[in-house]
Amino acid sequence: MISQTTKSSPGRPRSTEVNQAILQATLDLLAEVGYQGLSIEAIAARAGVGKTTIYRRYHSKEELIAEAIEHNRPQLVIPDTGSLWADLEEIHKQAAEIDLSPLGRQTIAMIISLASTVPHFAEIYWKKYVIPRRKVASVIFERAKARGELSPEVDADLICDLMTGLLFKSILFQPETEQIESYMRRALDFLLKGVTSKLL
Repeated sequence: MISQTTKSSPGRPRSTEVNQAILQATLDLLAEVGYQGLSIEAIAARAGVGKTTIYRRYHSKEELIAEAIEHNRPQLVIPDTGSLWADLEEIHKQAAEIDLSPLGRQTIAMIISLASTVPHFAEIYWKKYVIPRRKVASVIFERAKARGELSPEVDADLICDLMTGLLFKSILFQPETEQIESYMRRALDFLLKGVTSKLL
């Protein structure tokens, strides 16, 4: 993760500015030369910093790439409306704005490409970003269980994983007969009607 800002002498870039330069250089070079052609030396040169500045912040190239990808990606704000379906509708709107924008689609495609070819990146991204995000999203389902809207046996993590997998598939292979947003909403409705039917 990004280190804490340190006091610097007048005229020197602040820590946050250095971090921004490093992360932007990483994204720019990744787009230009790809993962195999990307090096810490090239990133340092593009960012105008020394290699040791990067190594103090990141343990590996894969960790740096993961941080760069996530740096400017908006995060979901988990709602608490008191209703499972209202919470999910709000999350759906947020996710559509983040992931279905041109930048969002490009980001997801990059994540899929790297994760499928670079095991170390996949491991870092899974542990550092996917699992924490899934835990936050599962809060909605745990609240619904407490209110009696979902059976206690419902696997919230599995629901999150299924919807994430479907989103990734839809980004790569867009549905032929409808927009991704409506396709994802229909899939979620179908899935949850199945797991809530036990309570009827």
